[in-house]
Amino acid sequence: MPLVAAAVCPHPPLLIPEVAGAAAAELDDLRRACHAAVTRLLDSGAAEVLVVGEGPQTLRHEPPFHGSLASFGLPVEPALGRLPAGSRPDLPLSLTIGTWLLGRARPESTPAVSAMYALAGETDPVACAELGARLGGEGDWALLVMGDGSACRGEGAPGYADPRAEAYDAGVAEALTDADLDALLDLDPELSAQLRVAGRAPWQVLAGAARAAGGSWRGELSYHAAPYGVAYFVANWERQ
Repeated sequence: MPLVAAAVCPHPPLLIPEVAGAAAAELDDLRRACHAAVTRLLDSGAAEVLVVGEGPQTLRHEPPFHGSLASFGLPVEPALGRLPAGSRPDLPLSLTIGTWLLGRARPESTPAVSAMYALAGETDPVACAELGARLGGEGDWALLVMGDGSACRGEGAPGYADPRAEAYDAGVAEALTDADLDALLDLDPELSAQLRVAGRAPWQVLAGAARAAGGSWRGELSYHAAPYGVAYFVANWERQ
């Protein structure tokens, strides 16, 4: 059955107030935009939700889902589903933040989150699109796409300043607003890696899934900014 809706969110650890600490208020607008986008996704009428984000290797995760932010010095372990005794967190950062967003929006996890996919950052665009085309189950489904834009927006950015970053991010923002599948699939893996983009592969999975579903799509971008020198986007796509 086809994809019927998608949401795009970033995955900075600072989205979680306990991680941000005294700086939590600085990302309140982003936090609200993500919450609204995920809530809208869960209200789409889809029978199941899938999540995709970048990770160190390509891997499908089955429920229950268990992540951790111990590497950031906090005992925060977002989870969805009943964890078995002795469960160890195994989600990469992108899916850990996705788990937190889903649990925050709807703790009872309805509709069901049936699988999460970590995607190696170097995965080529054709493979990303092919994965997107294979996703889905027996009923209508929705996709939560986790990914950051460039990390080179200024001297204080993790990747320092790169004059190409702003134009790259503007192109992504336009593609998400217009639900432009070709523009997302045309994102260059090499340039994306140079700009430390952590969303290129997941966005191309979205484009492949939307293309396989067919029909026309309406996009709405609710957030686009680069706090701390990293570009973040929040968007919703709905099938018309």
